[in-house]
Amino acid sequence: MKHIRPTALALALAGAFAAPGALAQSNEELLKELKALRDRVTELEKKLAAPTEPKWGMTPEQVQEFNRVAVKTEALEDQLESQGYKGLKVSGYIEPVFVYNQRQDRAGFQFLNQQADGYAYDTSYMGSASIDFTKEVEGGTIFKLTLTPNRGVGAAIDGASIVQEATVAIPLQSLQTRLVIGQIPDWSGYEYQQPTLNPFTSHNLLYDFTLPVGYTGIGISHTEGKWWLRGAIANVNATMRGAGEKSPSLVYRVDYSKGEFDGWGFAGLHGKAPNFNTGYNTMAHLFEVDGYYIRGDWTLQGQMSYGTQKEGAITPAADGSWRDSRWWGVSGLAGYMVTPRLQALARADYIQNKANGGGLFAYNGYTTVDEETGELVYGNDDRNGIGPDLNGDLNRGANRYALTLGMKYAYDISTTFKVEYRLDGADRPVFWDVADGTYKKNNSMLAASAVVAF
Repeated sequence: MKHIRPTALALALAGAFAAPGALAQSNEELLKELKALRDRVTELEKKLAAPTEPKWGMTPEQVQEFNRVAVKTEALEDQLESQGYKGLKVSGYIEPVFVYNQRQDRAGFQFLNQQADGYAYDTSYMGSASIDFTKEVEGGTIFKLTLTPNRGVGAAIDGASIVQEATVAIPLQSLQTRLVIGQIPDWSGYEYQQPTLNPFTSHNLLYDFTLPVGYTGIGISHTEGKWWLRGAIANVNATMRGAGEKSPSLVYRVDYSKGEFDGWGFAGLHGKAPNFNTGYNTMAHLFEVDGYYIRGDWTLQGQMSYGTQKEGAITPAADGSWRDSRWWGVSGLAGYMVTPRLQALARADYIQNKANGGGLFAYNGYTTVDEETGELVYGNDDRNGIGPDLNGDLNRGANRYALTLGMKYAYDISTTFKVEYRLDGADRPVFWDVADGTYKKNNSMLAASAVVAF
């Protein structure tokens, strides 16, 4: 409600009727006094409404307009605050994608389709749409809810949830230190899931196959100068634990920004994570270091990773027991600004995954039962090229590589077009060719996308 300031006339009337001697005045004297007060108030209001002397380099008319806008702005701010919009920011993006996959023998548009066949490298988060709500309330607490149907953290964890992130960050004594609770997307690596931040349409091999998806738990975020430290106790790639599972995982990340154009960081995970071989969580250890360097038209990014998971190898030992998976990998990206809007891109990835028949983090292949013999049949991930040569040595996994070349064009402030060619390969025939029913050592993919953000 607006507060109305009493006019001089109203104050005079109140004072006149409240004065002890007012009743002794004649009606004629009182009327004269009221007329005089009215004339004085009228003159004062005219002076207040008249243009004032120039100030702040503005003319009197500009000062009046400035005051009018200021009052109106204050009223709008009060209205937004009363309706809960103060401190609220809404953003989002949409990204239709066209994909051609040689070995899968298919080509077409991909957008918000169900990921029933898993997060293969040629569908990893591509063709998405997302909306983000971030609100900071008085005191500094920040609420964040990001919804990404069929493509976000929730969809990768349980195949149904549309929640990418749902967190609350509560300041602890200062805004530099916050308690963070909720579902947190993984913070490892140099690439981001969001197509607005990822220069390519696809992601690198380390991002897709050696890193967690997200965490559900509680952690601390602290910034100090050029340092940013984060750590959490959480369920990894899960929103809840099953019966008999009581051990959370420790996850952490440290970033150092040397300047606006270069910096580095490292991240790790130590604890139990989902294992498709056993059906229950097994111990995993992941560690990676990454960095970026920007000078002039050049952008360089890179990452090195190491990981192991207990009982995570695709093929078991001779006695039928599951063996541990173990791998290491590198990824590097280079970008060059051909024009202020057009960027040429190149990315190279390599994963050594030969130990115990292969097996990467949460990618353990599959197990089926032979209908005739009743025996277990162990198979590799023949779409992603992970695992052993099924017609060769089952105790040795395939080492994987990928080379991606592309262009990114900023059409306007909110629209970006991307195109890329990607060659995936391995040192073993592990890519299933749908057309002829044989295994190949390589696969080609073409992808093009339009990213529109607000």
